[in-house]
Amino acid sequence: MKQYPISRDGWSYLIVLGLLTAICYWIWPWVAILPGALFFFVLYFFRNPERSIPEDKGLLVSPADGVIMDVERVFEEHFLKGESIRIRIFLNVFNVHVNRSPMAGQIVYRYYRPGKMLPAFKSHASEINEKNFIGIEQDNLKILVTQVTGFIARRIVCWVDNGDVLARGERFGLIKFGSCTEIFLPPNVEVTVKPGEKVRGGETVVGRVNIE
Repeated sequence: MKQYPISRDGWSYLIVLGLLTAICYWIWPWVAILPGALFFFVLYFFRNPERSIPEDKGLLVSPADGVIMDVERVFEEHFLKGESIRIRIFLNVFNVHVNRSPMAGQIVYRYYRPGKMLPAFKSHASEINEKNFIGIEQDNLKILVTQVTGFIARRIVCWVDNGDVLARGERFGLIKFGSCTEIFLPPNVEVTVKPGEKVRGGETVVGRVNIE
């Protein structure tokens, strides 16, 4: 999948805002300030930077930029179907919103759940909001990544499906305009992040797995 410095999912917004800015400038130059400012905000929001992906096979990387909201033991009923460690990451509108695979592996589970649009930082937003589930498997390791909408975020974008193979740190989608991303890990994974810590998708190590 070809990648660009600005995610292609933002191109339609930029075209509309660019045309609107040009029209406003031609008719009422001072009015062009607002669509012009929105154009540069959208340009910044949909940025799609390259990242330095750790090479150690036993490392799991963050699926998103943002701040760790919590690290909790929960029962994951959709894919892992048992006790797991959930790491929740909150993304504000200034974070990079491209999501990346925490590990190399094949997508063996996809599920989309419609829902509400509560603020993503609310503790119960994960249970109520619109949500996309992506289960990844490699050898004997299975993890689940979820994309959760928020009050501002209104659309989940996922570029992959069952059977696709991802490299560690490879882009698989994004959430438009503020959101939450979760990663569910088996209980034997060593978690290396804590609440309040800032993470970068594809770069920050969130867990370690013993590789025999």
